Amino acid sequence: MVLAIVLGAVAGMVGFAPLVFGLHRVKSMTDAGNFGHMGVLMVCLLISFVLMFAAAILCISLARELALPFVLSEAVALSLTAIAFGVSKLVRK
Repeated sequence: MVLAIVLGAVAGMVGFAPLVFGLHRVKSMTDAGNFGHMGVLMVCLLISFVLMFAAAILCISLARELALPFVLSEAVALSLTAIAFGVSKLVRK
């Protein structure tokens, strides 16, 4: 079960990576309108959801009894990563 929790936490952190990439990509866009910025972030959010659901489905198909700890740790890790990212951005300002 510990392995499922650790792998879930890693999958949650990896699931946040496209959003960080999208935020840095939006910063470098200068001449795009609001829809351009929003479009990039929405595509990155979609990629993040696909990564998280793919990891959860893979866990369910390989070890059904470990799916609950995996998915819960994935969600908690994603939330904590997002909170840490937001706090670090706030502190840097």
